[in-house]
Amino acid sequence: MEGIIIREMQHDDLPRVCVIERGSHTAPWSNKSFEYEIENKDAFLRVAVLDGKVAGYICIRTIPDLIDLLNLAVSPEFRRMGIAGMLLNDALHGLRHLKPDTDITLEVRESNTAAITLYEKYGFSIKGKRRNYYKTPDEDAIIMDLVLREYQNRV
Repeated sequence: MEGIIIREMQHDDLPRVCVIERGSHTAPWSNKSFEYEIENKDAFLRVAVLDGKVAGYICIRTIPDLIDLLNLAVSPEFRRMGIAGMLLNDALHGLRHLKPDTDITLEVRESNTAAITLYEKYGFSIKGKRRNYYKTPDEDAIIMDLVLREYQNRV
């Protein structure tokens, strides 16, 4: 989509990021959680900006033998515009060059079919399920992963 800028998340982004977070998740991260990730040398954080406004974000943690996609959300007013895909593609492209022999994994609510479809579009596959992983409401998580060295840009 034209006009979207994807860049590293900064402290100044946190008020808007937290608004998106609270509007997207039933158990939202706190501002402190985002601050911790910004300061974490093993975190990979990006925001999508449209017309100077943060429209979405992605939070990923890299550890020696695993990459974990922790959080991805887009503001309701900017959904269905391809922003989540742009954030995911940007992250996967960057991580593939940083850690090509590492797999990326994530958990997603079983009922979140839109997210599952997005992840499958980018090459993730379902590997299992974690029973009662989510609370408020209680729900199973679908575990998905992707082998980064096999990732090809899909957009």
